[in-house]
Amino acid sequence: MFKSRLSQMTRELHNSNSICQSSSDSVKSTRSLIHCEENMALFSCMRLSSRPVLTTLNRFPSLVGSVNYAQAAAGVPKIVYKKFEPPVEEHIDIRNEKLQRPLSPHLTIYSIQLTTVLSITHRTSGILLTGYFSALGIGALVLPHDISHYISIIESMNLSPATLFIVKACLAAPFGYHFANGIRHLYWDTAKGLSIKEVYSTGYTMLAVAAVMTLGLAAL
Repeated sequence: MFKSRLSQMTRELHNSNSICQSSSDSVKSTRSLIHCEENMALFSCMRLSSRPVLTTLNRFPSLVGSVNYAQAAAGVPKIVYKKFEPPVEEHIDIRNEKLQRPLSPHLTIYSIQLTTVLSITHRTSGILLTGYFSALGIGALVLPHDISHYISIIESMNLSPATLFIVKACLAAPFGYHFANGIRHLYWDTAKGLSIKEVYSTGYTMLAVAAVMTLGLAAL
């Protein structure tokens, strides 16, 4: 009985060693497979580097599949192959309209400030002065009489002094404003008076100087 028991234990030990050997062989086989797949992927990359671009791109999905298989066996996340599609170009106005972005400067969300008014008025006065000098230059070339003739026509209208003063003030205002604000801009070119407080103070000073110049020219 003792011998039979010893024989049974010997057989069980032999079977367990066989199972362990099989498991070890299986693990070694899996590792060898992973190592083989990685070597194949590396070899494929080396081969692809010496081939034309189109051939390389055509072989890329199969290469990714080989690498994915090796990485999946090793527990590494898969590589996702996705075809590149260039973004559709849209005009900036259409894109901003889709995003519901307001235009800048947006007059409904920005309050009117002194700097805004002075800037717009400076450009308007420049346009008016350009019209004045253009009309005088073209008129001197095409009109049949000299300026004294047209001054006598205005005097013959017998306009009241107040009306004449207002008309001359309206004509002189663009010149007085543009001249005074032009001096202010030249002062800015020296890199001075650029703080918010100084911009406002020079703006009010410029308006006062422009008003004095306008009244002085209208009184002539």
